[in-house]
Amino acid sequence: MGPEQTLEPQIQGVWALQSAVSAVILGLIAGVAFTLLDPGGPWVGVVVFAVVAVLGVAFSVLRYRIWAYHVRTDSLYLRRGVLTRVSTVAPYVRIQHVDTRRGPLERAFGLATTVVYTAGSRGADVSIPGLTPQRADDLQARLKQLAIAAEGDDAV
Repeated sequence: MGPEQTLEPQIQGVWALQSAVSAVILGLIAGVAFTLLDPGGPWVGVVVFAVVAVLGVAFSVLRYRIWAYHVRTDSLYLRRGVLTRVSTVAPYVRIQHVDTRRGPLERAFGLATTVVYTAGSRGADVSIPGLTPQRADDLQARLKQLAIAAEGDDAV
């Protein structure tokens, strides 16, 4: 029903900023711990921050390059994961509802996330981050129409 879609490049900034916040927290914890325990001093916190920040930015770039989704004729296909590759197929007949979400960080970067809730037991929802609000709304409407059409095919 269309080509494979990728995320907006701005999502790399969101992910990198989230990693930077984690790096600051870990750096502070390491700096305080190593100062109190006196095996190395507060400079250890700076090293921990730098390592975690660099790894976080690299991970954000790799994550962006791998992330893709495809609206097929009978299902939504997602491909993601840096260390562990994950491929998810969500048949339209299993879709219960679709949300569009925009957190404060996403709004700052002009992005939104589409969340697809499916019937199932384990992790029965999939999120597609890094979309413009227009793309997220369009995807939400499209998936809703496809789910309604698929339900008619599966009706008893």
